[in-house]
Amino acid sequence: MRPFALFQRARQINEREKPTKDIDMRDHYDFSESVKNPYAKKLKKQVTIRLDEDTISYFKHLAEEKDLPYQSLINLYLRDCAQSHKDLKLEWQ
Repeated sequence: MRPFALFQRARQINEREKPTKDIDMRDHYDFSESVKNPYAKKLKKQVTIRLDEDTISYFKHLAEEKDLPYQSLINLYLRDCAQSHKDLKLEWQ
């Protein structure tokens, strides 16, 4: 399944399965033997990056059309560039 489809599917499931205020999740699930995910910190790393305003506007507009967060869209785009080993060609004039 494509990443965009996964985001949309997760959003649909979340909207359908919103818990009511009267239900306490602890009544239905036992987390007493749960273990923290050891890979959680490796999944995403927060960084500070400076982008042009028009670049951010472009991705925000595209993200609205695709119905997903713009930072996730930028991450998906950069991941695609990295996985396909896209090379940037610069020509100085």
